Amino acid sequence: MAQTFLHTMFGPGSRALQEAAGSRASYARMEAHAGDMDVLTERELDFIAARDSFYMASVSEDGWPYIQHRGGPAGFLRQIAGNRIGFADYRGNRQYLSTANLAADDRVSLFLMDYPARRRLKMIGHAHTSDDPADIAALMVPGYDAEPERAFVIDIVGFDWNCPQHITPRFTEAQISLATRPLLEELAQLRARVSELEGMQS
Repeated sequence: MAQTFLHTMFGPGSRALQEAAGSRASYARMEAHAGDMDVLTERELDFIAARDSFYMASVSEDGWPYIQHRGGPAGFLRQIAGNRIGFADYRGNRQYLSTANLAADDRVSLFLMDYPARRRLKMIGHAHTSDDPADIAALMVPGYDAEPERAFVIDIVGFDWNCPQHITPRFTEAQISLATRPLLEELAQLRARVSELEGMQS
């Protein structure tokens, strides 16, 4: 996919630079197939549902780019229907920067990372907030102890998968614990066996 993403993001300047670099022809062929949107497939939706954090960029009322980290239990960012995704916005520092930005300009860019697998997904879309209790409840993660204030609803226009170059693998504490558990269990068994042999010798 990514045809609509590229067609939307490329401007006259980047196209001119591509022409000078010799890459314009291949990108032009991709752009020629752009439609109203890049349709999210099972691959993208599975990737989105597995994330426990992402970065969201919006535009301030004075035109400044603003990037905010969003986190929660895996699956807190999820599909609502079709190309519409969303997440519950929990009470935080009460700065309301993204919320205010969207009221002035609804364009957002999302950056989703999978560091262990060295994969990243970029998405662009139009976002709005909702105070409707039904919208908020639909995006709540069961059992997650946090107080929601609103829902963020995002209609994805385009997306692009990036290459893994320069992505350093990073692992969470839970991932490391899971990976090392068999080694720790084996070590415990060896220690028990050593103690047993020492007992027999004495």
